[in-house]
Amino acid sequence: MADVNNSLKCKNCGATLQFDPGKQSLKCGYCGVENEIPVAPKGNAYSFDYQEFIAGNLGAQSTLEQTIVKCNNCGASVDLPAGITSDNCPFCASPLVISMAGKTSILKPHYVLPFVIDAAKAQASFKSWMAGLWFAPSDLVKKVNTGSSRQLQGIYLPHWCYDTDTYTEYTGSRGIYYYTTETYQVEEDGETRTETREVRHTQWWPVVGAVECGFQNVLVSASPSLPQQIATTLEPWNMDLLVEFDERFLSGFRSETYRVDAKTAFEVAKNKMEPDIKNTIMQDIGGDEQIILTSKNQYLNTALKYIMLPVWLSSYRYNDKVYHFVVNANTGEVAGERPYSVAKIAGLVILILAIIVAVIYFYQQGR
Repeated sequence: MADVNNSLKCKNCGATLQFDPGKQSLKCGYCGVENEIPVAPKGNAYSFDYQEFIAGNLGAQSTLEQTIVKCNNCGASVDLPAGITSDNCPFCASPLVISMAGKTSILKPHYVLPFVIDAAKAQASFKSWMAGLWFAPSDLVKKVNTGSSRQLQGIYLPHWCYDTDTYTEYTGSRGIYYYTTETYQVEEDGETRTETREVRHTQWWPVVGAVECGFQNVLVSASPSLPQQIATTLEPWNMDLLVEFDERFLSGFRSETYRVDAKTAFEVAKNKMEPDIKNTIMQDIGGDEQIILTSKNQYLNTALKYIMLPVWLSSYRYNDKVYHFVVNANTGEVAGERPYSVAKIAGLVILILAIIVAVIYFYQQGR
């Protein structure tokens, strides 16, 4: 990799270059000069053997030096862009003590997914989302725009990405429908008559079997700073655009270091894969109904990648509670949390009840 410190300096005016979303280049914010970042042709990113990785048997893991500041409120460890003298935590909107920042050696990510969506498009998505919040407090927009919140910040989030094959032995039951004809009595107009109907029954048979599944690019957020549910909502990502990690892609953006290790994250990945495994078992059991009694998964050929994924993030406080709005800076997918106005909801309920009472009143008057 080229000398990063030199490659981040504008050759024309000497200012610090920043990555330009949607382009494979760095751009000077002062004179507009662009410097292309040469990268290898895109293709399937290589995954590293999981067992060898967690055992530390892959040789000395590559590290890099970054200026890290830790949030005293939520614990997030964030690398800040050059020149930042004051900032708020991207995840909880708390003020960061920049004087506490220090150079730290961290694990170098294997790959990075560069920003595609720029700040203007992300801001438009944010405004559109805010405008469409039904039953939001009337003063929400005003509070989001206060100094305690940042509208949007570009940040790279750490993720573990897993590939694995599963082999699952199971026991269960297969239900097969069959029908019998049943007679019953019906009374109508003082007369009794006999009729028939088809009644469905289920016959159960024991089943023992095994299924295989293959999984690729199962993503797990390596940070608890952003709720896993929101991180999952942002999927899928265009993994074909992954490039080998280069610090120049991070220039001008914040990035967070991982706080969830690869072994812990793999347990989360297993939970994400479980529904697909169960669905495969149900199909293998067959019949009209299925019951899974026991199942035991084996994970084979497991491999991983440590990657950085780009988002535009707004963390804002409302009544002392933190809410998040996130834009997937690769695809434009939006996810967010929001407060509700109790007064507006109560007002709607009262209005509906009033309408119902009015309808009943006029109906009775008409009779």
